[in-house]
Amino acid sequence: MTETAARPPEERAGGAAGAWIAFGGCLIAVFMQMIDVTIVNTALPSLTADLGASRQAQLLVVSAYSLAFACTLLTAARIGELAGRRAVFLVSVAAFTAASVWCGISSSAGELVAARVVQGIAGAGMAAQTIAILTAIFPRDRHGQVFAMYGATAGFAGMLGPILGGALLTVNPWGLGWHSVFLLNVPLGVLAFVLALRYLRLGRPATRTRLDLGGAVLSSVALFGLLAALADAQQNGWRAGTVVMLIAALLWAAVFFAQQRGKAGQGGNPLLRFDLFADRGFAIGAVLITVFFGLFTAFVFAVSITLQDELRFSPWRTGLMMTPFALGAGAGALVSPILLRRWGVRTLAAGITAYGVCVAIGAGYLHVSSGAVSLPLAVGPVFLSGLGVGLFGVQLPPLMLSRLDQQQMDAASGLLPTIEQIGNGLGLAVLSAVFFRVHTLAGSVTMFAAIAVVALCLGALALALPERTGVSPW
Repeated sequence: MTETAARPPEERAGGAAGAWIAFGGCLIAVFMQMIDVTIVNTALPSLTADLGASRQAQLLVVSAYSLAFACTLLTAARIGELAGRRAVFLVSVAAFTAASVWCGISSSAGELVAARVVQGIAGAGMAAQTIAILTAIFPRDRHGQVFAMYGATAGFAGMLGPILGGALLTVNPWGLGWHSVFLLNVPLGVLAFVLALRYLRLGRPATRTRLDLGGAVLSSVALFGLLAALADAQQNGWRAGTVVMLIAALLWAAVFFAQQRGKAGQGGNPLLRFDLFADRGFAIGAVLITVFFGLFTAFVFAVSITLQDELRFSPWRTGLMMTPFALGAGAGALVSPILLRRWGVRTLAAGITAYGVCVAIGAGYLHVSSGAVSLPLAVGPVFLSGLGVGLFGVQLPPLMLSRLDQQQMDAASGLLPTIEQIGNGLGLAVLSAVFFRVHTLAGSVTMFAAIAVVALCLGALALALPERTGVSPW
């Protein structure tokens, strides 16, 4: 057991007020980390023209961050467990801010890609500590509330990215152009660092063990191969080289699992804690969260392609169509702790079922109307689908973690976002294999119908989650 786990949450955080201020610093870090995933897409045409970036360089500007982020999460979580969450979080925030400056002053495409890799690694350092930090500084009866705020912040940042990027390029503050989408992180990073430095109080680990370097290398290579293969499938379809890369990644992952089991059997400290999956809530939750993130990623991308390519919506009208969804997701995230207290796991099942029903209605409407979409008529179902996503996605992590001890939560801090990243990659790969092979309105209807069916299956599986008792709604 660590010193952090042995002390009361209020004492670790320097009092209730200190805990909330420290958590505010963590939320700012989450905001930066998530917004950088989507804000760059808006700036791609501008930076491509300015830097003379090739098509391959454009893809790397986007994918280098995500790949570096996903491949280092497990290792970053273990480093935080060994060296101290607070120290690793502070170093990662400082590194992320510095890398953002490097991105903002890059003078070539190659330099920008290198800076994005550093930015992704630093982002993983922040993300891998956040869950462990919030579960350590707040008592369990507050976890539903803080996860609601955590989920709402992450979701809001992801959806705000394209809008904020477009606004910055339009306003063009101080003539910075595309550079501003990266330099935006500087004041945010400084604020997050100051708040965490002043108010985040976590004890040093009481035990010292060595980092499993072999496991770190094996996991990073396996994740890189898996996600790179899935990204290539999303861009170019399932080519022979892509399939070979995927098979190699899966074989490498099998070597990693065998190495981790061997290390655990010898009484070592493996990177991956298999005992987490012995808990029914975590095991079922891992399946749910993988499929959900894949489903949601596919849905958002399919909506954008359908509205703009098939229905010829402008980017502005597309954003207007999805605004009720974002508002619904935020509302669902905020009320989810209260509903979970009253109805338990049925809240999650009802949320994802409502989302599935609304998507099915949308698919039927597209088919009947032949693509003639009325924005006023769509507001209600779009809002309700977002509400369902907020109810399901935000409370799933605290339910997964509710029966784990603090040391297990520390181990899960890097594993959860890693699972999410794998889900994202799977969602886009399946989308490319199905949706883009039938790139017509009828294909869109089929894709949305399939998404609805998967969502309804998730609703049924959510009922198998164990109930969480003794939780305060606020």
